[in-house]
Amino acid sequence: MDFHIETMHSHEYPPGLLEIPDIPESLHYVGAPLPKDALYLCVIGARTHTSYGADACDKLIRGLAGSGIIIVSGLALGTDSIAHRSAMKAGLRTVAFPGSGLGERVLYPATNLSLAKEILAAGGTLVSEFKPDFKATLWSFPRRNRLMAGLCRATLMIEAAEKSGTLITARLALDYNREVLAVPGPITSPASLGPNLLIKQGAVPITRSEDILEIFGLKQGALFAGREAGFENLSAEEKAIMEFLAEPLSRDALLELVGKEAHEVNSILSAMEIKGLIKEEYGEIRRV
Repeated sequence: MDFHIETMHSHEYPPGLLEIPDIPESLHYVGAPLPKDALYLCVIGARTHTSYGADACDKLIRGLAGSGIIIVSGLALGTDSIAHRSAMKAGLRTVAFPGSGLGERVLYPATNLSLAKEILAAGGTLVSEFKPDFKATLWSFPRRNRLMAGLCRATLMIEAAEKSGTLITARLALDYNREVLAVPGPITSPASLGPNLLIKQGAVPITRSEDILEIFGLKQGALFAGREAGFENLSAEEKAIMEFLAEPLSRDALLELVGKEAHEVNSILSAMEIKGLIKEEYGEIRRV
């Protein structure tokens, strides 16, 4: 059974889409409509990513939890998939622009059909200007990239080779007068040549989630204050731990900050994990 595909027209587009050349008369979408007043961040990167790139992408997006920023990417394998999944884990909405139509039989890549369904189940959206039965082609990806770059206030490049097609999206963002952000990487890594080059050309280097929040005019402290109302039933120790976890921390680092006996803190952490407040993975404890 195919997705239930809706159509939106230009008067329904978020403002960013109205500022690009060659505006499509209509867009097809599945899932929640695109809000006009939201903050959109486009996340792009290599299909064949490194472990450094995967960790950086996940950590930066997880650190945006509670900000209301919507994560936009292209549903591709590699970095795009990490971006969508990290957004959902952080409780953020995510929007996917495949390079194909939205019919389940043609959705590209087919191996990410399950991810597309996860995005929809989490309240996200699939968007395409192509007819529902349109199969992806080489030229359809640059066309969808202009929509991603135009919709978003900023585009964040995680990794890309020096001549990667991912650079097309970054250049489009520059053409549209959007912010271009890049994660600096090791000079020995071919996957970091793209973002390092962008930084040399004036892109904003991003090394922590707060850097992104500043671009959007948001403050990490203010985000936590806005969430405090949901913590009124927590103990003083639990509230303190939630504050410390504004950024993910290793267990040892958290134990040092809390300043209590290890067995006491571990007991509190276990209870918080059962409550669904925190989660430990990749050697770090983070808020859910």
